[in-house]
Amino acid sequence: MILQGIAFYVFAALLVASGVMVISARNPVHSVLYLILAFFQAAGLCLLMGAEFVAMILVIVYVGAVAVLFLFVVMMLDINFRELRQGALEVLPLGGLIGLILLSELAAVAGGWIVAPGVEKLAAAPTPAITTVTNTHALGQLMYTQYVYLFQACGIVLLIAMIGAIVLTLRHRVGVRKQDVGAQIARHRDSVVAIRKVSSGEGV
Repeated sequence: MILQGIAFYVFAALLVASGVMVISARNPVHSVLYLILAFFQAAGLCLLMGAEFVAMILVIVYVGAVAVLFLFVVMMLDINFRELRQGALEVLPLGGLIGLILLSELAAVAGGWIVAPGVEKLAAAPTPAITTVTNTHALGQLMYTQYVYLFQACGIVLLIAMIGAIVLTLRHRVGVRKQDVGAQIARHRDSVVAIRKVSSGEGV
């Protein structure tokens, strides 16, 4: 128990420090690297709680795809971050209001442990009827049986979002040669093929 407690405080401290550096770093590339570090620390906390599936999702999906993709986008795009930061003070009151709302929600969650002491045991066993399987097996049974339609709906929403992002960022450049299959099929033979009779010993 002492080793687990030490690991918890180490992971938690590094997670909080990484989160602070994400929003305070001047270089956006450094912010993404701190975000990746925060994901690893959160994965470590999930492992301590026995949620190995969530930990692997954090490492494989968020670190391996989302954070790396965001890093490549930041490095490839020519964004003037100084101009983006100039209007930060205008939205500061709105950001403070959102922060107060989040803090009140965290306080409500923290107060729930005191009001209802039995919630801790319920949270440790999200599937009380299933006690002989692992956390990953239990989540799979819930997602693909009881919540299968919601799971499929989430997939459709993500697919629509991906198509929308491609459509919004697609640029048609002028002067770039591209293959137009419809125009190729619509061409007539007389417009592209010329038959000439070449006499013997003469050129075309």
